[in-house]
Amino acid sequence: MDEVEALRATLLSAIEGASDLAALEEVRVHALGRKGQLTERMKSLGALDIEARKAMGVRLNAVKDDITTALAARKEQLGAAALNQRLAAERIDVTLPVRPEQEGRIHPITQVIDELVAIFADMGFTVAEGPDIEDDFHNFTALNIPPEHPARQMHDTFYLPPGPNGERKLLRTHTSPVQIRTMEAGPPPYRVIVPGRTYRVDYDMTHTPMFHQIEGLVIDTTSHMGHLKGCLTDLVRAFFELEDLPTRFRPSFFPFTEPSAEMDIGCSRKAGELKLGQGGDWLEILGCGMVHPKVLELSGVDPTRYQGFAFGLGVERCAMLKYGIPDLRTFFEADLRWLRHYGFSALDVPSLATGLSR
Repeated sequence: MDEVEALRATLLSAIEGASDLAALEEVRVHALGRKGQLTERMKSLGALDIEARKAMGVRLNAVKDDITTALAARKEQLGAAALNQRLAAERIDVTLPVRPEQEGRIHPITQVIDELVAIFADMGFTVAEGPDIEDDFHNFTALNIPPEHPARQMHDTFYLPPGPNGERKLLRTHTSPVQIRTMEAGPPPYRVIVPGRTYRVDYDMTHTPMFHQIEGLVIDTTSHMGHLKGCLTDLVRAFFELEDLPTRFRPSFFPFTEPSAEMDIGCSRKAGELKLGQGGDWLEILGCGMVHPKVLELSGVDPTRYQGFAFGLGVERCAMLKYGIPDLRTFFEADLRWLRHYGFSALDVPSLATGLSR
């Protein structure tokens, strides 16, 4: 056996004898590296005459091809063996009991909705729901919002592409469309609350593109503004668990109510700290008013016979005020550390009888 064949046999034997990928890499470097045996012989071809150089070059390239092929095959074998070994070593026995984990936490939005629903349930309200994707009539027209109103503009509302009939659906900007659907579904009286997601084009510390509202609707033959004020005063005092929480109602404007009002609750802002209750300041908490006769008429309710009130409040805003959450955006960042801090135990069932706190 001449020198070239001996080199081929030696290198092939070393490749076959490599026990793992690291040993195989050493063989590759020893054979084909910058100072490898085969590389050095390639460099020495320049010292031969032309004919000898051609003949030796062909033989050395053939050896190089054989070595490269053998290296690839052996690498695949050793890689598969290493993977099988790892899979065997890291195998999980799925029959074992799960590792003990901390109990899950209820999101503050869910908790606050449950608290508010519990309060309203004690007042005789029932829960109504409706679609997140609405049409223009239920979201705007039936609520006495005229075509030129800014809320209809694209910079405030998420519009969907036009349908075959040219109508453009939208993501509801408030839960008020459910009030319209409730009145369309049957005759008064109504006493419902509407919790749900709403959507508007906005994003900062106090606004997000998706947020939650709870709206209320009371329609009968006798309800008036005094009932509205009493209902909402009881609501905020029960929710914030402050029996002497001051409240006031300021005249305002909403297209779907007349008269309309903003409700404020008493607070103090000493040393930059907001504290609800007695104090010299006021904080807006919700909007409300007597349902506009045109809204009743568009919903199929006789405004000469029936009247009532409506109101709406933001769930996230209530949660931030009650539980000291400073940034609205954190509600939707899916941070488990945040949820462990602000979340609630699954055993915290809200009730006016047992209290609403954690």
